[in-house]
Amino acid sequence: MIKSVHIKNYILIDDLTVDFSSGLNIITGETGAGKSIVINAIDIAFGSNAGKSILKNNDDKAIIEVFIENKKHDLKNLFEENGVDLSSEIILSKEITSSSSRTRVNGTLVNKDFVKTLRELFLDIHSQHQTYTFIQPKSHIILLDNYANEVYGNELQEYKNTFKDYQDVLNKLETSTSIMNDTKNKIDFLQFQIKEIEDAQIDDISEEEKLEQELKKVKNAEKLKELTEQSYYTMNGEDNSLLDGFLKVKTNISQASEMDEDLEETHQAIVDIIELIRDNASFLRDYSQSIEFNPERLNEIQERLYLFDKLKRKYGSTLEEILNTYDNLCKELDEINISEKSINELQKKSIELRTKLETVAKDVSQKRKNYAQVLSSLVTDELEKLELQKSRFEIRITPKELSSDGIDNVEFYISTNVSQDLSPLSETASGGEISRVMLAIKSIFAKSDDIDTVVFDEIDTGISGHAAQSVADEIYELSKYRQVLVITHQAIIASKADRYFLVSKTQNDVTSVEINALSDEEKISALAKMASGEVNETSIKFAKSLIK
Repeated sequence: MIKSVHIKNYILIDDLTVDFSSGLNIITGETGAGKSIVINAIDIAFGSNAGKSILKNNDDKAIIEVFIENKKHDLKNLFEENGVDLSSEIILSKEITSSSSRTRVNGTLVNKDFVKTLRELFLDIHSQHQTYTFIQPKSHIILLDNYANEVYGNELQEYKNTFKDYQDVLNKLETSTSIMNDTKNKIDFLQFQIKEIEDAQIDDISEEEKLEQELKKVKNAEKLKELTEQSYYTMNGEDNSLLDGFLKVKTNISQASEMDEDLEETHQAIVDIIELIRDNASFLRDYSQSIEFNPERLNEIQERLYLFDKLKRKYGSTLEEILNTYDNLCKELDEINISEKSINELQKKSIELRTKLETVAKDVSQKRKNYAQVLSSLVTDELEKLELQKSRFEIRITPKELSSDGIDNVEFYISTNVSQDLSPLSETASGGEISRVMLAIKSIFAKSDDIDTVVFDEIDTGISGHAAQSVADEIYELSKYRQVLVITHQAIIASKADRYFLVSKTQNDVTSVEINALSDEEKISALAKMASGEVNETSIKFAKSLIK
């Protein structure tokens, strides 16, 4: 159960701690005093979305801490899997800034799924919004399934998992069939593209660069021959060549070095130069003799480069990109080349899964019908206790196509008058009747599930007199099994409190909300004022009579 809540910098609250008790906790206050603030804070701590304007001081952060006492739930595996320390007291902390929020459990950051699991174990909040949700037919199948969860819950979950697999197979089958219908032209085109690249026989991604260099050489073959041949004769021709000149210099310096050793190094350098001239002259002679203008090779190179340009316009700006495109085209061809055999296998699988779904759905449907009668009877009994003695409540189940939750449409029908035929709950019940139907359902569920704390936010809307008394008795009866938190404006209901809280709002320089637990004497005064609008001898006497 929720032991206490600490709230800081939240809406109209500066810093507040509220300690709850087991049993029935009643929260009352003037209209507009802020009775729902604490409940809303608890709701947010347990995972509901926080609005953008909940910070009392926008420069600071809001903190909501819920202290939970756990005596019956085995949380060891859940906490270990999420790296959270486990103790008998759980501290659920929500920190909210203007731009973000984070949740911790016992000091450890946790995700939304973890908080959702805690909520399912510890908290059920019933508000006017939830009442609207509950009267919508789409929620009725959920309510029925939740009630009978222990009977066919596992079977229903198996069905839902199988249905998901079935949908996946149908999607794959649809995709595969569509591909098979459209793929012939696609395959032909891919094969053409792949062959076009393969025929180019690109083995070296630098081939284009090498060919461009060779093209320049082949185009200028005659000029290259002329230049290198002239250079050869200049270096090593018959008359007045460089080599002749350096040989004469060598002879002179050789003689001179015999007379002066300082010239020996120069002599050696001239020898090296002569060898260098001879080597390069030989290279130029061989090069010029090898150069020939080859129009066939020129044509081959130009055609090859033209082919590369053509491929680059289609498949990439470089040879490397063309080869990458080739790999992707081959991969795409493999992916879409789904055989007739694969489609047949998917068709067979879809038939197997549908057969299984139909079998399980029929079984679940029968159990739904059985428990619809049980729940209808229980709700009718509860409504009788809630001053709707002549009412009839029925859960109707009609067939529908196979869907994610089975083959049943489930809808609640009610009649609150003897002369009135059963009609859909969403169309016929008044506000007060809806509140009592929801209380009846909540009471039945709370007695059968393990949720620790049930919250009713103005469940008494639209009722008074004997109906209010019956609602008070029902809520008090429920509080024997669960911790119950109730926001009410009915003195009859508030009189049942095990712990009574009064909400008040002060408006001085700033507006603030205070929530105080009342003593027995203060409780009587609060009830007296709620019942008659003022505290006097008569209203005090009436308040005391309510408590008895």
